[in-house]
Amino acid sequence: MAGLVGEFEVKLDEKGRFLFPSGLRKQLSPAAQKDFMLNKGFEDCLTLYPLTEWEKLSAKLSKLNLFIERNRLFYRMFHQGAKQITLDNAGRVLVPSTHVERVGLKQEVMLIAYNDRIEIWDKSKYFEMIEANMANFAELANEVMGDLNNGE
Repeated sequence: MAGLVGEFEVKLDEKGRFLFPSGLRKQLSPAAQKDFMLNKGFEDCLTLYPLTEWEKLSAKLSKLNLFIERNRLFYRMFHQGAKQITLDNAGRVLVPSTHVERVGLKQEVMLIAYNDRIEIWDKSKYFEMIEANMANFAELANEVMGDLNNGE
């Protein structure tokens, strides 16, 4: 799978469902278009992994030494609340109410696709986070990307 990209605005209905965008679905391989793993994100969002990508991540995490307390804590925290999700026949994702409440999703939701995952944000929280960090973007880019090619 090539890296996912894009921002997609969707509406959450009263049952906690949203229509999975066709532009995002087209970026996924046929094997990854229906089944997903929903998990909390590292900020105030949820993360939706195509099940094929979740399986790759799980394989990496299974190599953690769980006799080390910090590894066990991370493993528990990372997997806490994870839930397998399947698109319904109408192409909708049902976000469980506990997950909706956990990150405060309202009706307007942003899907942010990058690399192997899709973040699910309340629209206002997403744009607040972007705005709060935009002033330092050049500094962040230099810090993260500055030495990227020096290791070759």
